[in-house]
Amino acid sequence: MNGTKTMTRREFIRASGAGLFLAGVHFALPLPAWAGSAGSGLRGESPRRRYDLAIGYSPIEIDGRQATATAVNGSVPGPLVHLREGDDIVLNVTNRLMDTEHSSIHWHGILVPFRMDGVPGVNFEGIRPGETYEYRYRVKQAGTYWYHSHSRFQEQTGTYGPLVIDPKDGEPFRYDRDYPVVLSDWSFEDPETIFRNINLEGHYYNFQRRTVWDFFDDVGERGFEDTVAARMAWGKMRMSPVDLADVTGHTYTYLMNGHSPAMNWTALFTPGETVRLRFINASTTTNYDVRIPGLDMEVVMADGKAVRPVAVHEFRIGVAETYDVLVRPGKDRAYTLFAESLDRSGYTRGTLAPEPGLEAPVPALRPRPVRRLQDIGMGGMVHGAMGGKSQGNMTHAPEPRSQGPRIPGPNGPAPFKPEESRSNVAMVVMNPRYRLDEPGIGIGDDGWKVLTYDDLVSTEPQPYAETVDREMTINITANMERYMFSFDGKKFSEHPGPYLFRHNERLRLFLVNHTMMEHPIHLHGMWMQLENGADKAPFKHTVLTKPGEVLSALITPIEKGDWAFHCHLLYHMEAGMFQVVRVA
Repeated sequence: MNGTKTMTRREFIRASGAGLFLAGVHFALPLPAWAGSAGSGLRGESPRRRYDLAIGYSPIEIDGRQATATAVNGSVPGPLVHLREGDDIVLNVTNRLMDTEHSSIHWHGILVPFRMDGVPGVNFEGIRPGETYEYRYRVKQAGTYWYHSHSRFQEQTGTYGPLVIDPKDGEPFRYDRDYPVVLSDWSFEDPETIFRNINLEGHYYNFQRRTVWDFFDDVGERGFEDTVAARMAWGKMRMSPVDLADVTGHTYTYLMNGHSPAMNWTALFTPGETVRLRFINASTTTNYDVRIPGLDMEVVMADGKAVRPVAVHEFRIGVAETYDVLVRPGKDRAYTLFAESLDRSGYTRGTLAPEPGLEAPVPALRPRPVRRLQDIGMGGMVHGAMGGKSQGNMTHAPEPRSQGPRIPGPNGPAPFKPEESRSNVAMVVMNPRYRLDEPGIGIGDDGWKVLTYDDLVSTEPQPYAETVDREMTINITANMERYMFSFDGKKFSEHPGPYLFRHNERLRLFLVNHTMMEHPIHLHGMWMQLENGADKAPFKHTVLTKPGEVLSALITPIEKGDWAFHCHLLYHMEAGMFQVVRVA
């Protein structure tokens, strides 16, 4: 127990109004040193074996607006947790949120005993108000990761931070500067209000809806008959081709290391140096497209694991993913770090500069992408259960590339047959296709190299057996109009029990996305190795699945226990796209 007096959110806000505004200045705790503008990044930050973290209400100010955050040690993002591979570490987490049921910290992507994973109701009870939970484990890996609350919507209100692990045998590449770049999304609305709004109306925050002028543009491009047929197909599915994100820049301020675009977080360099940028997408719902105009990037790590270097101009980073890139600015000038939301409703940015105070031009937002039927696996007519009522025909998807994985049959190794009466299955893709070689909607047509999952080749040791013992399929399903999200047509409360993985087996898991949205799927407690045709399959803890896609991953469950498996779009998880994997 911690003897520090705690208070409720209401008491905190009242105290803030009465006593935390002195001489007209809003009292807000500063950002940690690693996140400060023109700060030193990881320079001077040494690995530690013990951290004391407290989750409590703290004032936050963004662009002159004040709010209350559920901060870690008083800041958003929270402090950098810097560890060393092979060390035995202790992380004490105290809950100072007196009006909550519980709080928690999940160490995202970290291999730990299941009681240390930090998911209330799955592998521990959560941290009750006023209590401290001791996370204790040996660090078995290196790389760039992050941590966040797994309790209701605390992640949306600020409970997250970077986690960096130094390798015990030295880094596989050389660099001079090292900066975590934490991308996130902040709203001044209460997340309970956001969740209620999108449950009542799925496109509540989407102000980029299609208009009659878009119809005429489509007629001019595709012809009247094809345009009407496509509109009727979308209408039959009760979906819109511009439903790209549930929550948008209408309510979000997009942040980089806690800075809004106007606040302009800055990282310093000396011309000729190699700079390591550790991009972490700590957002609640926002997938970002990242580029640095005028600079090539070399991707050297994905989700904390080393990959063969890939030279790119842009990459998409799904919610909860991490990418480490090296850049080599040779000129004595500033460069803009530009992270644009997938739906183009906003962006965040920072600056890479040789001295403080410099800025570079900020690119204009690109046009909002518009999905085509073939983008969601519907090449012609629609085939599937439309709210359990409509059926139709579907064209065959193209064959996957020869070096890709074997694609399962229409229902996969474990048949999935949706019940026509099941209201949370609005669409079934009977011919899913391999899409790891595609960058994703809205990118790849600008004339520059965009990262795809096909580009990732692991350079890590491959300790697992090559022979596959078993195959299974998990289907990603939804009824977006009713804001119902699920696996295999059942939300978490409807599943009869956990998915069963066998201890030390080599499992091939197929994921089939039967929805019209991208879903970052996260598996706790073990690695997924994407079968992308590489001799050494890349390790991933989170996979951004595309609409109408089938992908396969190889998994070897090492730690016994119960583990969370879920979509990392927080509101999708809370709406039902969550399940437990039991390793026994």
